Amino acid sequence: MRRRTAGGLAGARRRLPRLAAAACLGLCAAWAAVAGPDLARAGAADAGTVDAGIADAGAADAGVADAGAAYAGAAAVPVAAAAPLATGPVRHGTPPRIVTLAPNATELVYAAGAGADIVGTVLRSDYPPEARAIPRIGDGIQFSEETILTLRPTLVVGWLPSDGTRSLERRLAPLGVPLVYANPKSLDDIPALIRDLGDRLGTRATADAAARGLERRIRALRPAPPPPQTVFIEISADPLYTLGRDPLTNDLLARCGGVNPYATHAIAAPQVSVESVLHLNPQVLIVSPYGRETLAARRAWWAQHGLPAALADRIYAVDPDQLHRPGPRLVDAAEAICADLRDAYAH
Repeated sequence: MRRRTAGGLAGARRRLPRLAAAACLGLCAAWAAVAGPDLARAGAADAGTVDAGIADAGAADAGVADAGAAYAGAAAVPVAAAAPLATGPVRHGTPPRIVTLAPNATELVYAAGAGADIVGTVLRSDYPPEARAIPRIGDGIQFSEETILTLRPTLVVGWLPSDGTRSLERRLAPLGVPLVYANPKSLDDIPALIRDLGDRLGTRATADAAARGLERRIRALRPAPPPPQTVFIEISADPLYTLGRDPLTNDLLARCGGVNPYATHAIAAPQVSVESVLHLNPQVLIVSPYGRETLAARRAWWAQHGLPAALADRIYAVDPDQLHRPGPRLVDAAEAICADLRDAYAH
């Protein structure tokens, strides 16, 4: 196979269980949380035992190994309303103590130059590597408000509003601690968020340098030649799920010369049938192998079902940590997908 259709993903395959958990808790947990407490509590640990329950990273990976089931829980959740770009009061003159409620928030704070000021984060915050040493306050679905309060944060950064974050906001408001949402809707929003966080945290120079670097890379994205290619993004194989009305991912595809055939679907992560995919006949497949799956196995599976894109080897793998976390590394995923679509066009 070509470039990233084989050896280029060897390192990712060695990390498949962790990548599956990252993808699931990067997207699905947040979508599950916005559905309300009933879904958010499903399968979640009791908040009072969060720290003990997530201490063993290996056990945590096993606990979320069934990515398909987790996506099934999230797929019926409507897309959250557009969240503001990190709104809320700024506290000047106070040494920052930051709590992040999602892996993408952690990556954004690090990019803004304030990673060393994070005092608490969630289970799947594992990038950059030094983030693994930060104390844990919960997972992507449920977190311990009491643990967060004992950390005496000056700023809390989340991803999507949910019942859990709104409850936390009510606890933080009397203390004058803002909870802001890092919820980009386009690639351009990512460097803007980094600058905003740099302004809040007194790291403007570092943040501005990181933002300029991302902006240069976004401007340099090279799309495949027209017309746009239809791209099916497989985020779970059994059951089969894809991305629907997700503006950030759809913006990425548009910049690369692609279009999501499920972009108008009412929800962000719809379950779809094999027959539906075959009927739409996408020109390109993007997969994130997980568990025991490999890119070769997914290509063979789709080829057995007669999908022309698989038969023509227009199927590519992207690290789910990059593709499904709306943070700085999404630009890495964009560069890879643009290259994939150019390669697919050539075939």
